[in-house]
Amino acid sequence: MTPADWLLDETRQWVRRAEAGLRAAALCIAELPSEALFRCQQAAEKYLKAYLAWNQTAFRKTHEPRELGSRCVELEPALREALEPACGLSKYAWTLRYPGSPYEPEVGEAAAGRALAEQVRATVKLRLPPAATE
Repeated sequence: MTPADWLLDETRQWVRRAEAGLRAAALCIAELPSEALFRCQQAAEKYLKAYLAWNQTAFRKTHEPRELGSRCVELEPALREALEPACGLSKYAWTLRYPGSPYEPEVGEAAAGRALAEQVRATVKLRLPPAATE
């Protein structure tokens, strides 16, 4: 495998995991909005990691779209407007995942989270080669 093939494969794997997360969110949204929000956060995180991987930019192991989005904006400042709203998804990595969570979200909140994850998806996919998003 050439370095170019490896880079494409690595990026493609992040995109595929992100796509699966977004599909899972769509399936959960009506009955399990908390789970849907977690999946939206995970999808946004993985799309951002795909962008960073494609641009050969190292990132630490993190579940923080805010941190990853900042790294993306460092590479391409024009991304700020598209990615900044999705930073709100960061809280869903842990806030609603454990017993004693502060509240149970409504379907509308989950739908809004899905829209943010889809915005990240669209923004990132425009900047990746088609072969990485198949």
